[in-house]
Amino acid sequence: MTLYLAAFLAGMLTIVSPCILPVLPFVFARADRSFVSSTLPFLTGLVAAFAAAASLAAVGGGWVVRLSAAAHVAALVLLGVFAVALMSQRVAALISVPSVWLGEALARRVDRRGSTGVVSSLGLGAATGLLWTPCAGPILGLVLTGAVLSGPSPETTGLLVAYAAGAAMSLAAAVAAGGALYARLRGGLAFSEQVRRIKGAAMIAVVAAIAVGFESDLLASLPSPQATRVEAALVAALHLEPTQPAPAAGLYRSSLPVERRLPSLQGASHWLNAGPPTNEQFRGKVLLVHVWTYSCINCIRTLPYIRAWEVRYRDQGLAVIGVHAPEFAFERDIDNVRSAVRRFALPYPIAVDNDFRIWRALRNTSWPALYIVDAEGRIRHHQFGEGGEAQSEAAIQDLLAEGAVRRTAEVSVTVPRPDGPEIPADLGELRSGETYLGADKTEGFVSPEGLSRRTQTYSPAGPKLNQWSLSGNWSFGPDAVRLDQEGGGITYRFRARDLHLVLGPGADGRPVRFRVALAGQPPRTDHGSDITPDGDGIVTETRLYHLVRQSSPVEERTFEIYFQDPGVRAYAFTFG
Repeated sequence: MTLYLAAFLAGMLTIVSPCILPVLPFVFARADRSFVSSTLPFLTGLVAAFAAAASLAAVGGGWVVRLSAAAHVAALVLLGVFAVALMSQRVAALISVPSVWLGEALARRVDRRGSTGVVSSLGLGAATGLLWTPCAGPILGLVLTGAVLSGPSPETTGLLVAYAAGAAMSLAAAVAAGGALYARLRGGLAFSEQVRRIKGAAMIAVVAAIAVGFESDLLASLPSPQATRVEAALVAALHLEPTQPAPAAGLYRSSLPVERRLPSLQGASHWLNAGPPTNEQFRGKVLLVHVWTYSCINCIRTLPYIRAWEVRYRDQGLAVIGVHAPEFAFERDIDNVRSAVRRFALPYPIAVDNDFRIWRALRNTSWPALYIVDAEGRIRHHQFGEGGEAQSEAAIQDLLAEGAVRRTAEVSVTVPRPDGPEIPADLGELRSGETYLGADKTEGFVSPEGLSRRTQTYSPAGPKLNQWSLSGNWSFGPDAVRLDQEGGGITYRFRARDLHLVLGPGADGRPVRFRVALAGQPPRTDHGSDITPDGDGIVTETRLYHLVRQSSPVEERTFEIYFQDPGVRAYAFTFG
């Protein structure tokens, strides 16, 4: 009973929270109408729709996502029609005489003042409830977290109803205050028609903002510290926190924050090195999830750390999972990914996330990304992009110590021994950035013929820093350029210690021979790991090729690569 009361009080607090803003125009549109026949059914529909939608969210599943999306669109359409009826008497008249199958669903009665019947008010309240996303404060978060951990139940729905009822109570008070103000204005100004149209315009603006997602960005930037502080105080005062045993003397508890629970990792299209993992495999273990793609140089440079941590902390309770999410189309090929896993000597399970299901479940935004999960399945640390290895390892050590209920002396930093493209970038000398060669994303292309989607013969230019040109007969595709006749080349002006180029053989898979030069001369001591000192190399598979590593000093150089066979595809330059 205490939790129901807390949920009700927390709902009442939403009236001072920014998340209530999208609801207010629809609520105040009823300020001049009967409370019993209009406002009360509206709020009842809002409470019922919110509780039903939130309960479905607790159940989860892809069908719920599709159902919610359809309901979201239907709600926007219904509210948009109602808003237009407020602005236009002609539309209101049309809606007032609908057919039976439409009229019962949309509006029993829309008179010249735009008032609605009980059924219409219920429907509009339900539509508003479907659009309302309450601020997930401590109490609502507690309810939904409990549903995730223990499974949804009638108690879950009851608590959600209590939360929504509290919000409805505060909204009813706002309607009462607004009604009194409206009556005073109408009696003194005699332009209720204009007021009705203004309300309709405000509702249309809100519907449009919700439809394009603007309100989510706006509300995310509006803090609600008062409501959050009061609700958090309610949680503490009523002793609603999930029970945890008090740490005994000598036990260790990490200070890392709890970000959220790790979502399901079951959405992969394939698994390499092992079958789909089960929850039992990770019970009581610290889990490191590494999101990567195999031709990404930033991802490649994180791999030495992942491998070293997996070996060093395996016996202490660390498990590692890789999530391979493709950037280029060729990275969706399972054989290509399997070859990369062997080449990088990755011993842990790899989820091939070709449909980006795990990526979306993690709410990921970057290649690479690290998520460190504690023994209870909660994300406690993340790292987006390359770097932060010391902090990530410290988080691993901290959570392993927490799982072992004691702080260990294992606090030293792992220093892997990378080679080739895995060596960290020389940031002090880096003046060139990733450059895509496909027509959809390229920049800095300076061949005098200009970019053409048709096969064309290009001539080299004298590129300046971070510019490039082609020579020979090439075709531009969306994500790569293809050499159609042997003897073509690419020239790039760069400044960095390392130069890499993502290359692939022709459609028939035949190897393509090439030679690299720096300012017309063999690279000699400045050659990369995929070519000889004379600059000779061969494209045998689609991947990143390490072509230049400048010895000191690092200078601005002109890179040239000439292909002796046709069919090669070039995707992107990267540097380090």
